Amino acid sequence: MKSLEHILGNEWTIAPAGGSTGEAYYAQSESNRLFLKRNSSPFLAVLSAQGIVPKLVWTKRLENGDVVTAQQWLESKELTPEEMQHPEVAKLLSKIHHSSELLHMLMRIGKKPLKPDEILNKLRKNIRDNEELAQIEVHQAIKYLDKMLPFVYSDVQVVCHCDMNHNNWLLSHSGQLYLIDWDNAKVGDPAMDIGMILQWYIPENDWDSWLDSYGITNDEHLIDRMNWYLMIEAISYLIWHKKRNENKKAAQRLKELKRLLNRVTDY
Repeated sequence: MKSLEHILGNEWTIAPAGGSTGEAYYAQSESNRLFLKRNSSPFLAVLSAQGIVPKLVWTKRLENGDVVTAQQWLESKELTPEEMQHPEVAKLLSKIHHSSELLHMLMRIGKKPLKPDEILNKLRKNIRDNEELAQIEVHQAIKYLDKMLPFVYSDVQVVCHCDMNHNNWLLSHSGQLYLIDWDNAKVGDPAMDIGMILQWYIPENDWDSWLDSYGITNDEHLIDRMNWYLMIEAISYLIWHKKRNENKKAAQRLKELKRLLNRVTDY
């Protein structure tokens, strides 16, 4: 905190902005407001240039080597779950997934495309290491994931945000939509992001309409890939929460997993 105060000067008030990393801050002076983050990815500059996150104002390096970025602190609101159904959400996600500049930058900083077999092997190891936490539904899901593995490969590799929670979508008072918190971004199948939104926020009867706004049509291959990645995520978080004795959150993930198992059985 003191190093940030040294950069900005005495006329600024700095306060923690929360978040899991503890590296984000709000800064305010009489005439200006900024959102500060320590050690943000260089990816932030490209996101800012494309209008996907609030404007990057400056980047400065501290004496200890840490890098601090400052973005516009906008008057904005998080989207509600219901507002995630708006076509503008689909359009912004499509813009992100179709951006060659974002993909080039993420790969330049060392992100390699995710491969389904590597993802599944990593999950298997996690289950073996935490066998006492794995419920019967986990083993049922692994059988499905293994069976579907040959069918979930996709030639399309894009920048995926990987956390489509409605809290990460901001609508400014001027009507500009942003997607923030890119710490978990990966290169992979767009079905990872699309599946999260459809599963969490869009009634199944409206999937075709939402996908039309995104710019693709619904088909069996997309559904298979979505379900596959959603199942991977549900198992991973189920074990993660159980390890931390977060029983309520673990129960929610188990409910999601059961819902997915029922869906693939119906299909």
